[in-house]
Amino acid sequence: MAIFPLRGHALTAGITLTCGLSFMLFGWDQGVFGGILNNQTFERQFDNPGPTIQGQIVSTYDIGCIIGAIISIYFGDRLGRRWSVAMSSMWVILGGAIQASSFHLPQMIIGRIIAGLGIGQSTAVVPMWQAETSKPQHRGKLVALQLVMVIFGISLTNWINLAMTYVYNSQVTWRFPLAMQCFWAVLTIALLPLMVESPRWLCYRDRHSEAQHVLARLANKDINDPEVLGELKIISETIAAEKAGGKVAWREVFSGGEQQNFRRICLGAGTSIFQQMGGINVVVYYFPVILTNSFGFSPRLALILSGVDFISLMVWGSLMALLIDRFGRKPLMLFGAIGCGICFTITTIGLAIGTKATFAMSVSFIFGYHMFYGVSFLCIPFLYPSEINSSRMRSIGNSIAMVTNWLFVYVVVLMTPSAIANIGWRFYIIFAVLNFAWFPIVWLFYIETKGLSLEEVDLMFKIKHNAGTKMSYKEAAVLAKQEANIVRAIGTEEKHTTENKDTIVDDTDL
Repeated sequence: MAIFPLRGHALTAGITLTCGLSFMLFGWDQGVFGGILNNQTFERQFDNPGPTIQGQIVSTYDIGCIIGAIISIYFGDRLGRRWSVAMSSMWVILGGAIQASSFHLPQMIIGRIIAGLGIGQSTAVVPMWQAETSKPQHRGKLVALQLVMVIFGISLTNWINLAMTYVYNSQVTWRFPLAMQCFWAVLTIALLPLMVESPRWLCYRDRHSEAQHVLARLANKDINDPEVLGELKIISETIAAEKAGGKVAWREVFSGGEQQNFRRICLGAGTSIFQQMGGINVVVYYFPVILTNSFGFSPRLALILSGVDFISLMVWGSLMALLIDRFGRKPLMLFGAIGCGICFTITTIGLAIGTKATFAMSVSFIFGYHMFYGVSFLCIPFLYPSEINSSRMRSIGNSIAMVTNWLFVYVVVLMTPSAIANIGWRFYIIFAVLNFAWFPIVWLFYIETKGLSLEEVDLMFKIKHNAGTKMSYKEAAVLAKQEANIVRAIGTEEKHTTENKDTIVDDTDL
């Protein structure tokens, strides 16, 4: 339990802040090398690395992230959410220290991999922790704010890298930004003792009394309040039904049945493919490099434009926090797919023509791309896997989604420097086509989770499976909410019945 008894909105805000700092660290590590690769003291220290070596330096971090997400598959449910976040921060502290003290390329690569272990683990656990401690009507908003913190981390690295361009002939210009990741990791660890564990994880570990206290604190109510008792009832029953199947086996990942495990895992992982193969990390990792090599801007102007661009993305991400619980996940993904596709198409045309005016047009539409991306694929790939997967499969499903995420990050980051150097503007055609391709996939296969508790999502799949094709998922969601409310009411009634019996016994004794 937490050291200080934060309750209600203060506790939810504290969890969101802790998750946000962990994700800011994620953004920091993603953005920091974009401004370092063109740093002259960095280039001299590491023998002027070419595009292929640059890609390897940056992408080895993603190998660590893939391994970190895999680690979460096996340790996420054993350690719990808070200890997993603490473990991920420790990896980052170690990796950041190695990077900041590097004098040779192998040392830098090892540091990147170790830091990646922590980021991969945190991306699998943090959205899950936030989702499991949030009310359904606020869940999307709170996870969206975490992703704003990711962009804040990326933006901050751009401005710090810009500031370092005014420090001449000193390795502090790249060692300081790399060392700063250790500070954010320490700050995240310092906040963890003040927070609470996920009530769903506590129920999964048969610690129901602790879960009841956590639910009471999150709701800022008495532990015997009907709302607390009803929520504990629906969570406990859902998890008990899933645990009745015994220990989770890998064959369940590929199973169908009432809970449609394989389909739900694929839907969650699919959002990661939409995000990464939509082109975001071409911009996130290499935007200063792109502006220098593809557009011909000076390194300092590239850093200024990159910093401004990511501030605009923060604005759109903040708008997403206001939209996601109102419009839902599926409509925003459809909107984002079309908008991102149009922006990449016009960016490609501008680069292909190659005049000063069309370069300006291309930069403008990269800013436009961030508008559409910010209100769609920025947040949903980190939220949707935590919502769509069952309680039994949530840790595995979320980890698989993040393994998928980092695998495709690695592919894009590794190929980008060479692709820009060899095929130039034609490289961006790939992302224009793919963004348009996401629209029919989302339209045909994705299911809305807006406004449903995590347990109600499980009930929706069960009801839809038993009803067959004659019922839509929208209709099943309405029935799931009704059934969940009945279970909550039964839980409250059972508590009142028990209290009345105790009172009768006490009166008899008197």
